Amino acid sequence: MTVLAVALALLGSLFFALGAALQQFEAAGAAEPGLRGLLRRPRWLFGGLAIAAGTVLHIVALKYGPLTVVQPLGVASLLFALPCAAALHGRRLRAGELAAAAVVAAGLIGLVLVVPESSGPPHLGTGEAVALLAGAATAALLMGAAARRASPAARAGLLATGAGVLYGATSTLARVLVDGNRELWFLAAAPIPALVALALLQRAYALGHFGVAFAALQVADPLTAFTFGALLLGEPLPSGAADTLVALAAAALAAAGTVALARTTPLSSAPDPTAR
Repeated sequence: MTVLAVALALLGSLFFALGAALQQFEAAGAAEPGLRGLLRRPRWLFGGLAIAAGTVLHIVALKYGPLTVVQPLGVASLLFALPCAAALHGRRLRAGELAAAAVVAAGLIGLVLVVPESSGPPHLGTGEAVALLAGAATAALLMGAAARRASPAARAGLLATGAGVLYGATSTLARVLVDGNRELWFLAAAPIPALVALALLQRAYALGHFGVAFAALQVADPLTAFTFGALLLGEPLPSGAADTLVALAAAALAAAGTVALARTTPLSSAPDPTAR
């Protein structure tokens, strides 16, 4: 069963990576990287279907294998995504890009492995849910504001980080809903940060720096979910000196790999749609 779980998780990562690469290719080639225009592009929609298929495969993998085995394999999508994107743009992938992506993946795996599993069902009150959404929105707004004055590579990373924060907030709400929370407004509110995150992510993809954008997303999403889980849901964080040191080292690796990816050549020469 564990072998099946590993196979499903890796296949899910491949689908997720292919979908992200297709959406970035379309966003980078669009005159206006807004969702309205992208929704009319079949290849972008196919990318969305691939991402959905990857998500379903990852969920099924969790049924057949433990979280500590399946979850780290999700970061393989970063290693799959770069070759897919490079092939779409007709250029050769550099060894340094894969090495930087591997560093990010190693950092994410380290973070996942030292986070203890929750021992009980989560609970989120109305005030805490409002704080969750307000905190995520504020962080995303700050990232967007900082991106206006940043270089294209940094702008892509900041916009994708904002998207990752919003996706992390969505994941936190989804976790509460899946475990039986009956607050109907939670269900109504959950898609809102996800849709805003999707729009931010397409703007990040349009800048051409796919590596840094995808890496920033992969780092920000789980870190946000871990943080909200600990602060609002009472879920455990790494305890003990050894686990804390591993978590700090893993976070440093992920950050260093993302910075290294930001220094690579853009995947496309598309003009910056946010430039004035």
